[in-house]
Amino acid sequence: MDGMASEDLKHADVERIKRMIPHRYPFLLIDAVEAIRVNDSAVGIKNVSVNEPHFQGHFPEKPVMPGVLIVEAMAQTAAVLVVETLEMIDKGLLVYFMTLDKTRFRKIVAPGDRLELHVKILRGRGKIWKFWAEGKVGGEIAAEAEFSAMIITPDDSRRR
Repeated sequence: MDGMASEDLKHADVERIKRMIPHRYPFLLIDAVEAIRVNDSAVGIKNVSVNEPHFQGHFPEKPVMPGVLIVEAMAQTAAVLVVETLEMIDKGLLVYFMTLDKTRFRKIVAPGDRLELHVKILRGRGKIWKFWAEGKVGGEIAAEAEFSAMIITPDDSRRR
């Protein structure tokens, strides 16, 4: 683990996540973030439930988690990683998508699955950050994407 002891890894339950990012039900798409390695990587957890509203129409006969929601869950995991890295919990930090590249969907994600969102920082300086993420179910890659985001502090958002 690159010299980092397992006890040095951080984690966030849903209550801590809600202090880090502004998303709420039904758009808070991660249940926990595990193995947070500050300024490096994290693993988001999404327990996929048949009770989620998008499954009423996507698709009623064979529920499939929409790919855009998988990518959004990756981005929410990345946002938690950034907030933890910058030590900005309870500071109202916002993380906005800027680019989405190299996105592939390889396996269906369905109710009952435990989706693990493995996010790695590729570059993080100032306001612009770049990430690589893989969504895995049962150890198999279901989706992958490279994306960048802009970090907005409360001071920045007041200027708009």
